[in-house]
Amino acid sequence: MGHRFIKNGETCGGDAALGPNRAAILPAMPTAPIPRLICFNKPYGVLSQFTPEGRWQGLKSFIDMPGVYVAGRLDADSEGLLLLTNDGALQARISHPRHKMEKTYWVQVEGVPDEAALAALRQGVQLNDGPTRPARAELITEPAGLWPRDPPVRFRAAIPTQWLALTISEGRNRQVRRMTAAVGHPTLRLIRAAIGPYALGDLAPGTWADLPC
Repeated sequence: MGHRFIKNGETCGGDAALGPNRAAILPAMPTAPIPRLICFNKPYGVLSQFTPEGRWQGLKSFIDMPGVYVAGRLDADSEGLLLLTNDGALQARISHPRHKMEKTYWVQVEGVPDEAALAALRQGVQLNDGPTRPARAELITEPAGLWPRDPPVRFRAAIPTQWLALTISEGRNRQVRRMTAAVGHPTLRLIRAAIGPYALGDLAPGTWADLPC
């Protein structure tokens, strides 16, 4: 442990003054950790916690760093952007529902949603825990540079698939999957591409990088 020195007659609290050639050794004041924000591309089959559980891996297989915590969870069967930080205020700002930080997902669904299905997603759909807030939804081509999933999604030759970009401002349990199912298009693959101003970019699955806080 580092120390600070009180010398040359200085006083500390109510102690008597020290003589000119005497020194008191006191513990150094603790310093606050430097704020860190980590962007991780979470693969399929990895939990949003450091400890593995059952057939799912934990984050410690990829990030061996004490003192950082997940800011906004991502299901084990979903992929993409997971943020971790050692700053409690930043963690709350990212993950707490009251801040309504938007999250953008790339969603591969069964079938091709028509305008009525897209309009329902945009206006808000009725789920068993109440209606969702309005979302942004649009058809997209398969994202460039997309990595293969392990295991791959199921393939049915008779049923086409389509990619959507879906942006929501809430974080209910398995919300995106329930929203697409509610409009008749079950989710096959789900990748979180962005949380507020933080984007996945070209980060490879299973790797992480520091971001500016």
